[in-house]
Amino acid sequence: MRRSEIAGMTWDLVDLKKRTVTLLNTKIGEKRIVPLSTEAGRVLSNLPRRLDGNVWGVESVSITHAFVRVIARARKVYEKECHEKGVKPDPAFLVDLTFHDLRHEATSRLFELGLDATKVKNITGHKTYSMLARYTHLKAEDIALEIDRLEKERDRKTDGHQVEKLT
Repeated sequence: MRRSEIAGMTWDLVDLKKRTVTLLNTKIGEKRIVPLSTEAGRVLSNLPRRLDGNVWGVESVSITHAFVRVIARARKVYEKECHEKGVKPDPAFLVDLTFHDLRHEATSRLFELGLDATKVKNITGHKTYSMLARYTHLKAEDIALEIDRLEKERDRKTDGHQVEKLT
């Protein structure tokens, strides 16, 4: 979800039984129902309800500021660990990382889980497949492994079918 969608979540649009959240105010102006992972459902279930009906009670800019602070702290921990190991820190590690980058990462991970483009597009709210493709950063080596897995699955099905014909 976009940070504005997260910040704007209200309890009346969260369905913990179905593990979904309905987004009425999206960037593309269309309602979207987003599935929640088991972990997201667990986290939401354990949150106290706010009197104003908001889930989080923060503005989207606050999410950005908090993310910047977390990244800065993580970078300091990384640099300290490098210093303790006597290793030079990678100057690019955790630099220029934004909250929005997480959206790109999540999109790629949804594909790696095996969801098809239609389902991922539905979850992420991208209006077009070309826009969805811009958010997807799949590694060629991961795709090669996926091809191997699919070929093995196909071969097992073919072998099983041939055995059935012989018996």
